[in-house]
Amino acid sequence: MSTQTHEQYYVPAQSKWPIIATIALLVTVFGLGTWFNDLKAERAESNGPLIFFIGALLIAYMMFGWFGAVVKESRAGLYSAQMDRSFRWGMSWFIFSEVMFFLAFFGALFYIRYWTGPWLAGEGDKGISNMLWPGFEYSWPLLNNPDPKLYPAPEGTISAWGLPLINTILLVSSSFTLTWAHHALKKNQRKQLKIGLAITVLLGAAFLILQAEEYIHAYTELGLTLGSGIYGATFFMLTGFHGAHVTMGAIILTVMLIRILRGHFNAEQHFGFEAASWYWHFVDVVWIGLFVFVYVL
Repeated sequence: MSTQTHEQYYVPAQSKWPIIATIALLVTVFGLGTWFNDLKAERAESNGPLIFFIGALLIAYMMFGWFGAVVKESRAGLYSAQMDRSFRWGMSWFIFSEVMFFLAFFGALFYIRYWTGPWLAGEGDKGISNMLWPGFEYSWPLLNNPDPKLYPAPEGTISAWGLPLINTILLVSSSFTLTWAHHALKKNQRKQLKIGLAITVLLGAAFLILQAEEYIHAYTELGLTLGSGIYGATFFMLTGFHGAHVTMGAIILTVMLIRILRGHFNAEQHFGFEAASWYWHFVDVVWIGLFVFVYVL
């Protein structure tokens, strides 16, 4: 397979995918917002889930189409060393944006736990806030909401030493199996590559199944929901968005496995696999932070 020289830079033809991506994101976010607002208003029927599902399908269509075009261009040898560097910088900035995304939610968690919560209980330099709910006593996890009529408090929390610990072991193990697969690819050991990557995908799937079981337990038995006060809101926003990232990462790794089974990638050219590895390791690191600050502390 021939590739372009260092000086050349491939410029693709006009594409429909950026426009489809914009529309898909708009529909998805609109559907999600409608869904949440209807839940808040306790409407029996809502079009939010349907709109969200349509947007998600459009995103899936866009991703498979756009990335499929990139794969074809790469396999055709149209990309130079400069293009490879562009991909690496692009993936690096994407992961940086994801880091800042989760930092915002972690920041909200810390702000609530160490500042606003104690203020409402009369502590700190803004303890006068206690006048809003006299007699409120703060503790974390917050199981005694200031206004239990508006936000019914959950009956309990998820123990860190049950499913969350098992999920931590699964994700950390998946990082090791993915690293094993990556090293095997660099050495052109295709059998070990396939085994390591397949195990990684299975570990990711197991994580998602156990998280779904955890959510069912929280909603049906503990009364821990998005509407159960600030603890429930922060819990599900952090773990839920992380679960969405794990889902996306598992899909990406599955696509990588299919490509490897079809003979794609070699020891010298495999940035698609490498980018997927970066993303998965990032997701694993975020989970460790979640396990410590959401479940343990």
